[in-house]
Amino acid sequence: MKAIILSGGKGTRLRPLTYSGAKQLVPVANKPILFYCIENIVQVGIKEIGIIISPETGQEIKDTVGDGSRWKVKIEYITQDMPGGLAHAIKTAREFLGGSSFVMYLGDNLIGTGIEKFVNDFNTNKPEALILLKEVDNPEQFGVAEVTEDKSVVRLIEKPKVPPSNLALVGIYIFSPKVHEAIEMIRPSERGELEITDAIQKLIETGSNVESFILDMWWLDTGKKDDMLTANAIVLDEWLTESIDASVDEESNILGRVSIAKGSEIINSKIRGPVVIGENTVVKDSFVGPYTSIGDNVTVVKSSVEHSVIMSGSELYDIERLEESLIGRKVKISQNSTRHKALRLLLGDDSVVEV
Repeated sequence: MKAIILSGGKGTRLRPLTYSGAKQLVPVANKPILFYCIENIVQVGIKEIGIIISPETGQEIKDTVGDGSRWKVKIEYITQDMPGGLAHAIKTAREFLGGSSFVMYLGDNLIGTGIEKFVNDFNTNKPEALILLKEVDNPEQFGVAEVTEDKSVVRLIEKPKVPPSNLALVGIYIFSPKVHEAIEMIRPSERGELEITDAIQKLIETGSNVESFILDMWWLDTGKKDDMLTANAIVLDEWLTESIDASVDEESNILGRVSIAKGSEIINSKIRGPVVIGENTVVKDSFVGPYTSIGDNVTVVKSSVEHSVIMSGSELYDIERLEESLIGRKVKISQNSTRHKALRLLLGDDSVVEV
């Protein structure tokens, strides 16, 4: 069995953060989302992974992920020239996949478990496809499945106006090579894409067995700022391991589960976990509250931060309260020293500011 991870796309829902970087590399608890996907795949013994990349952000993903040696697997990069849909991504990876069954994993999805059970069920029952489903409150915004009592899939509909169920497709699929035949039989949808829902529906219509697994744990599609912050909070809450390798002075106070990497300094500050702080970061005369991730080489001085993600190289000075914020790399936020009430902002396209 092989795996492909979809890491293309333009990341429009996370702009302006993703104008200059891939959304799959935005960190959750100081680790790129894409790494969680790779680790889940590696844990089931898959040794060959193809990562689908776009021309715009592909090089950054290559530079960050490498050849797979850190996970003791082989990673191959496959360029999808334009966003053509999930089924088009499989078509793009046809040569890499060969005649193997494969896991397809969307590189911006996180689930609260490994995928061993799903792979084992697929290998035991040998369906042509196994899809993961999750009950949601807004099924009209997703691909939706209608299933029988034994969880066989009857039909799939992409973003239906009148959903037949509240079971949304999670961004993790397992396919036999037969899916390639189904993809050749479908045509682009109204939005000009080869939809994976259409390909799976074609498998059903031609008599193939398509099975489902309904998740009872959390699933997050981290395409928006609030989704990112929720993912960060859940991962910190459930998976953070306490570890303090930093310098913490006697005036500082650390409460709860906190991880602070080597080379960092905590000076006259309070840290209340769950919190993760990267390497060579300075927190001085500040408060860092729960569900906050701070990257490497960050400076936080005379500021209060909670429920936020601050990426590497950024600086905060004299910020009375920063909360529910996603701060990119090498961002500088400071108080206006002249104390007048006007705001002075330099913002990229599609920015959102709440004051």
